[in-house]
Amino acid sequence: MKNYLIVTNKGKDKDLKITDKIASYLNDKGVTVHRALRNVEDREDDKVKCDGIDAIIVLGGDGTFLQVARECASVDVPLLGVNLGALGFLAETSTDNIEKAIDRLIAGDYDISKRMMLKAKITEAGKDGAVKEISPALNDITITRCGSLQIMRFAIYVNGKLLNNLCADGIIVSTPTGSTGYNMSAGGPIVEPEANLIVLTPICAHTLNSRSIVLSADDIVEIVIGAGRENSSIEVEASSDGSDNILMHTGDKIAVSRSDNTSSVVRLSKDSFLQTLHRKLGE
Repeated sequence: MKNYLIVTNKGKDKDLKITDKIASYLNDKGVTVHRALRNVEDREDDKVKCDGIDAIIVLGGDGTFLQVARECASVDVPLLGVNLGALGFLAETSTDNIEKAIDRLIAGDYDISKRMMLKAKITEAGKDGAVKEISPALNDITITRCGSLQIMRFAIYVNGKLLNNLCADGIIVSTPTGSTGYNMSAGGPIVEPEANLIVLTPICAHTLNSRSIVLSADDIVEIVIGAGRENSSIEVEASSDGSDNILMHTGDKIAVSRSDNTSSVVRLSKDSFLQTLHRKLGE
């Protein structure tokens, strides 16, 4: 590996001391270093340039990591997360151990954890089948309330067959990697991140018997937005990993399925997922 990209969350390394330290260390090792500054608020059309890059070091929290994974999905470059945030489920190392981590990265002394991603397309009602696509998601595709507080109704189909009519504050369609994110907060199951499956979790369902549903990774989930009170049109928001937000309205349909893209997450630790989970949630 001769070309490295350092992507820094500019809100978490404001003076760039950590970024400069890592860049200097890489330069001393004789490799070419490129830099990019990101914030979760940055525009999706101003993406990180990943072509020709051999590895990406991401400085920030899980939000920054997800952003880079989404922007570089078509290239599938190994990603090493350096935690400058809170829990940092996707981060493999801390700033205290970054030099050892870089040495191992350069030496090829690491494993790659292949993570499935999701893709989604929205078909707008009454617009001759107009379709909008959302960026690939490493964590989840979510549908959440937009505007005034009101019950939202959804018709959920799996492989073209009706699964359920649901009243809820939203729906999370999660990958195994995303199971420890919004899905976990909404009461969904925690899944080993290298598994191949899709988790469907309602957000604050307005029923006593609503549960998460675990589906095959090859299933296609279609969600049709229902009407509001007195058959009024409602407005919701679909997003990929909390970004790339697209407005949807009553009658619109979103189809979510496994993406052709995957994310390659660098693994340095020999700890199992359960050991990591215990450490993170026990902090």
